[in-house]
Amino acid sequence: MSTDPQTSLPATSSAPFETKRSVNNEPQLRHGADLWLHRISVLTFVFVCATTGVLLILLPWRPEWTDNYLLQRFPDLRPAVASGFFRGLCSGLGILDIWIGFWEAVHYNEHRPPHAD
Repeated sequence: MSTDPQTSLPATSSAPFETKRSVNNEPQLRHGADLWLHRISVLTFVFVCATTGVLLILLPWRPEWTDNYLLQRFPDLRPAVASGFFRGLCSGLGILDIWIGFWEAVHYNEHRPPHAD
C-alpha cells in the first residue's frame, strides 16, 4: 500500500507549537518594523502591569479608597469596600499583576510566534 505525498499528514513533533525553523534548524528571527512593534508592545505590557500592580497594592490602604466621589453616591458599598478582605483581595491582585508583568519580561524572546501554514 503506497501513500500519496500530497494527502499524507505531516509528522508531528513533540512540541505542538514549535517555531518555524530555517534550513539550518535555527528559529527564524523577527526583522525590521515587526521586531520593534513586538518590543514596544512587550515593554508597554510590562509597564502597564507594573503600574497597575503597584496601584492595586497601595491604593486600598489609603484614605482616598473609601472617601471618594464614587462611594459618596453609593453609601451602601462603603462598608464592603472598606473591609480588610476586599482590600487584601485588591492587593493580592496587584501582586499577581506585577508577577505577570515580571514573568513576561523575563520570558521575552525575539523569535517569530508559531503560525499555521
